[in-house]
Amino acid sequence: MEARSEIPLKFSGTLPTATPIEGKKVSVEVTDQNGLTFTAQINAKSLRKAQSSVADFSDWAGMISGKLGGSTSSGLTVIDPGIQIFDKKPKEPQRVEALATAN
Repeated sequence: MEARSEIPLKFSGTLPTATPIEGKKVSVEVTDQNGLTFTAQINAKSLRKAQSSVADFSDWAGMISGKLGGSTSSGLTVIDPGIQIFDKKPKEPQRVEALATAN
């Protein structure tokens, strides 16, 4: 049997801080709710697009996804990562009438 380990890292509020590295990439770190740090090397152009999307959306959520890599002294690495920003649309309140007819 062959298996792949892929991981989505969801975030909101602010974009992760990026540190430029060689080869037109930036290094970003995301710390999860358990204090585990994930490091990803993202294409700088992809990060600029994400920054532009954040500016366009009033409420947003983001995700870094990729393959789970090895461990480092500070946490885990994400291999072949990508970054996406999603517009969070307000949920429509459920109508009381619909709930009453469902019962």
